[in-house]
Amino acid sequence: MNQDYRNDGPRKVGQVKEVTSLANPIIKDIKALTSKKSREETGAFLAEGLKLVIDALELGWTIRTLVYAKAAKGKPLVEQVAAKTVAAGGLVLEVSEKVIASITRRDNPQMVVGIFDQRWRPLRDVRPKAGETWVALDRVRDPGNLGTIIRTADAAGASGVILVGETTDPFSLETVRATMGSVFAVPVVKATLEEFLAWKKTAGVSVVATHLAGAVDYRTIDYKKKPVVLLMGNEQSGLPDALAKEADALARIPQAGRADSLNLAVATAVMLFEARRHLLTLSETR
Repeated sequence: MNQDYRNDGPRKVGQVKEVTSLANPIIKDIKALTSKKSREETGAFLAEGLKLVIDALELGWTIRTLVYAKAAKGKPLVEQVAAKTVAAGGLVLEVSEKVIASITRRDNPQMVVGIFDQRWRPLRDVRPKAGETWVALDRVRDPGNLGTIIRTADAAGASGVILVGETTDPFSLETVRATMGSVFAVPVVKATLEEFLAWKKTAGVSVVATHLAGAVDYRTIDYKKKPVVLLMGNEQSGLPDALAKEADALARIPQAGRADSLNLAVATAVMLFEARRHLLTLSETR
């Protein structure tokens, strides 16, 4: 891994490095972050767009590298983000549009890309309080679904998302895009099935799982008595029996019409807003 990229060497304050070549080793390292293996090895990930980078910095995330296209040079917000990156010890790269298109794999790329440290919340530190709602996802496979669920959890005021078993990567480019920046606001936890079941025994939560068998109308469940964990099954196979039997309530969303199921992200949204209905009000100031 290139020394500049890893941030482990001294660097002049205020340095902006100009890069026009796709063969530049720093650019190769950044492009490698589109692979899960590289993200796991480096603990870093890509976020596209000035708004996402600003959101991340405001929420205290650690930026390693800021990349911006020449066309964005001199714009006040870009200059501010560049100054913050340098102040945090990060590297700032000014690149050609060809280079930024190559990084994002888009023909019409965003003008700004940030490389950030991943952030995971340990399951043992999750102790839900009254009024909190968490989403637990069993083996979620689709990056778009996961990103949309993280965004929806943010919108509904949920406290975080727990990934159970082998799931898609919340820090993949596709997932981060789908979160629209909410990946920086919503804590993400990963756990094995066994870890999740052991945690549930001592966490003082009510686990409400969506399931076809033995389920009741999701609107009849009491979501007020304890902190709630909404447990949602895999896109193809639903919840395994080992998880379903440990739930405190099994819920089902009534349906009419020819469609026999809902998309996972849509079903999670329906459940989330019902579970938090007693806590959500329309604010006049928003």
